Amino acid sequence: MEKKKIDRREFLTTLGLGAAVTTTALYGCGPKGGSAASAPAGELPAGSMTYRTSPTGDRVSLLGYGCMRWPQLPTPAADGNPIDQETVNTLVDYAIAHGVNYFDTAPVYMQGFSERSTGIALRRHPRESYFIATKMSNFSNFSRENSLAMYRQSFKELQVDYIDYYLLHSLGDMDSFNKRFVDNGVLEFLQREREAGRIRNLGWSFHGTQELFEHMMEMHDRGEARWDFVQIQMNYVDWRHASGRNLNAEYLYGELEKRNIPAVIMEPLLGGRLSRLNDFLVGRFKSLRPTQSTASWAFRYVGSFPDVLTVLSGMTYMEHLQDNIRTYSPLEELAESDYELLEDTAQVMLKYPTVPCTECQYCMPCPYGLNIPAIFAHYNKCVNEGNVPKSRQDPDYREARRAFLVGYDRSVPRLRQASHCIGCNQCVEHCPQSIKIPQQLRRIDRFVEQLKQDTL
Repeated sequence: MEKKKIDRREFLTTLGLGAAVTTTALYGCGPKGGSAASAPAGELPAGSMTYRTSPTGDRVSLLGYGCMRWPQLPTPAADGNPIDQETVNTLVDYAIAHGVNYFDTAPVYMQGFSERSTGIALRRHPRESYFIATKMSNFSNFSRENSLAMYRQSFKELQVDYIDYYLLHSLGDMDSFNKRFVDNGVLEFLQREREAGRIRNLGWSFHGTQELFEHMMEMHDRGEARWDFVQIQMNYVDWRHASGRNLNAEYLYGELEKRNIPAVIMEPLLGGRLSRLNDFLVGRFKSLRPTQSTASWAFRYVGSFPDVLTVLSGMTYMEHLQDNIRTYSPLEELAESDYELLEDTAQVMLKYPTVPCTECQYCMPCPYGLNIPAIFAHYNKCVNEGNVPKSRQDPDYREARRAFLVGYDRSVPRLRQASHCIGCNQCVEHCPQSIKIPQQLRRIDRFVEQLKQDTL
């Protein structure tokens, strides 16, 4: 069957993904579970943000603002822009007032509107009060002409004449790296731009093979390319138990540390999963720090590594921003017993049959209308909270079955559920986590159908 082609912006607009609701905020599975993600009450500390100094002399806030999940309007604007600019301005103002000065965006975020929205919000503040990071997201068209046009467009959208941190976006394997950046001369061009001062720091984000990572380190060692920073996925699960193609963060961080290359951290909450744990795991954290959120443990973990420059968080809501500011104002580093507890938590989580999806949206749009991240988010939430029906002998089976099915229908419209996957595999090549998406969708669909047929 011929694959259908559809423009990403048109697709998401048509299907109403401009609504100011994320998959993580959708209807849950039932009464069980405890995310404990909300921030505790009380005044936020002012002037207490933890900072790290880069080798180039930048004093960077340990909390960085990830601009991939800006709040959205109920209905996109006439030009297709889904972003609620007024709320973005409020969040940015609050972040800067409380010491956050690193903002990370990309040309492909938020249906192509993130850079523009970020630039509008930041332009209202003195240029020296913040650092902007953006990326070369030349995934589908890596001609030199298109790549340089994308680079120059970032300056226009962000309304700046220099970019503080510029990244080669989401490096995967040797072949794609060479095609996107080497064969077309783009890497050479970007290094000249750094020499000219239009790029202050040059680095890359990584979801790739060990072969490519080692090659990038060798380029740095030989002086072929100087990497001022590298963005890696790191959290207390991925430290030693990374899934899919991702390499363990312990190895990645260690190689950067040897070379004094600062690490910028993405996915500190593993796509939100480390803030949505079951009652048992949450209870262990609460017994030690009753007023602190579950998420704060994950942020303290990555922040406790000295060569971490900043930790990115896509903070859609003010309560998330406030909670993370509180965690890093100032940072209370982990004790040895805390590391042991988090490793044990990771071991427990590995026993859950969750899908390692971080809700990055790179798999979207699906040409057949599925909301892939929402399907995985609902399933993972129910698994983590212990609300996945197991057998009819379970005394809570009837309640759990109903909660799962009702929650599924409310989280994902029926025309966008897993049953509509035809296995075209168009999504697989875009997944940074290397998830076999059609296979996982079939697994979830079989489970759903079994629950529907089991009417007791």
